Amino acid sequence: MTPRDDSDAHDSRWSDLDRPPLNVTALRRGLVREGALWRQVDVVQRTGSTNSDLVARAVEGTADEGAVLVAEEQTAARGRLERQWTAPARSGLFFSVLLRPAEVPVTRWGWLPLLTGVAVATGLSRAAGVDTSLKWPNDLLVTVGGEERKAGGILVERAGADGVVIGVGINVTLRTEELPVPQAGSLALAGAVGTDRDPLLRAVLRSLEDWYGRWRTAGGDPAASGLQETYAAGCATLGRTVRAELPGDRAIVGEAVAVDGDGRLVLATEAGVQEPVGAGDIVHLRPA
Repeated sequence: MTPRDDSDAHDSRWSDLDRPPLNVTALRRGLVREGALWRQVDVVQRTGSTNSDLVARAVEGTADEGAVLVAEEQTAARGRLERQWTAPARSGLFFSVLLRPAEVPVTRWGWLPLLTGVAVATGLSRAAGVDTSLKWPNDLLVTVGGEERKAGGILVERAGADGVVIGVGINVTLRTEELPVPQAGSLALAGAVGTDRDPLLRAVLRSLEDWYGRWRTAGGDPAASGLQETYAAGCATLGRTVRAELPGDRAIVGEAVAVDGDGRLVLATEAGVQEPVGAGDIVHLRPA
């Protein structure tokens, strides 16, 4: 008998039967169709970052709007503020999409991470049966053991003059001992009724197609498209006392009272001032 190479065993599609590989043929059959947004769906076994790869393709002109790149494992995944993000192979959904919202003024592109959050939460709630909420601007929250945990995140990057690449990472089957930090969670730990990644990914991408279509048809208007109202309804940050950690080592503490027309979080401070926050880390200090 030929000796088994450990690296081969690690890469085998049967090395973890609880985490089967994605079925790219089924994904393409379910998502790529005439008149649909999604034009191309590719699945790679391992890469550094799907966002970096798809941004490069977009800039090179080798990827069109509607391209979807999925990785079974990422070795150099990035979150906001260049934070590193890791997860075991096939334990989640790690993918990026390329959009070119030419009909929408660039000033409204700041809504894309919030739009993606709404789409992901909506798709997962339907397909996984998990109650999800959003932490401004781009974290997906689930409840594990009565505690609020982060189970996913979104990273939006420009790709050339007219393109945007949106990366999504969702922890699906991570076990407690695999969590990168105690504050993390997964759909499985939150009691998901299904953790089959194929239908989950299809549900999320169909939801994203739907919300992107509404927003684009409305010229990016968050109110007319229903996006602003829907985001506010699902945002766990609103009504909370939070600390906004801003660039330049500044911080603001106040109650999150609204998300304005530009997608900024509005904080009511103790000084009686309402301050919009467009970038920075938000720390939830007290439950609503």
